[in-house]
Amino acid sequence: MANIIPKRIFLTKGKGQHKEKLASFEQALREADIETFNLVKVSSIYPPGCRLISKQEGIKHLHPGQIVFLVMSENSTDESNRLISAAIGMAVPNDPKHYGYLSEHHSFGQDEKEAGQYAEDLAADMLATTLGKNFDLNQIWNEEKSLYELGNGMEVRTQNITQVAHGEKGFWTTVLAAAVLVP
Repeated sequence: MANIIPKRIFLTKGKGQHKEKLASFEQALREADIETFNLVKVSSIYPPGCRLISKQEGIKHLHPGQIVFLVMSENSTDESNRLISAAIGMAVPNDPKHYGYLSEHHSFGQDEKEAGQYAEDLAADMLATTLGKNFDLNQIWNEEKSLYELGNGMEVRTQNITQVAHGEKGFWTTVLAAAVLVP
């Protein structure tokens, strides 16, 4: 198999409700506009030189039935009023030759801001530790620049995409967030 290193990535999210759990997941895929692809979950490396593009632009490069790699977080509940979330956090270094990190986070009881921030911090922490650095995230956060500074000139920007929903009586509710890798 040839080296497959995606050069583009897009973020998407969705939620679904149905009396069947699988069908609620399908509804979430439809809302995220990725239901027509054969999805393969991969681990959490943001490829070097990869460019973040819009979902609309990314979808244009994909075809129904295509095998598509993605990092995806998902969560489901059948409990009435239970708050669920699914988030993807991204930590991308300023050096395009260096890889970044994607994190998947799913939780119960966290709102969109809490889950999203947790996913961003997790991605930054995983990137820092893979570089052999064990930092307190609060010490490396540069408030003025809104980024993490890992030393030796490496700056890391973070962002997230998060979907939240409340469960509804008599239905399964599913949320998902994904970073879709585009060949």
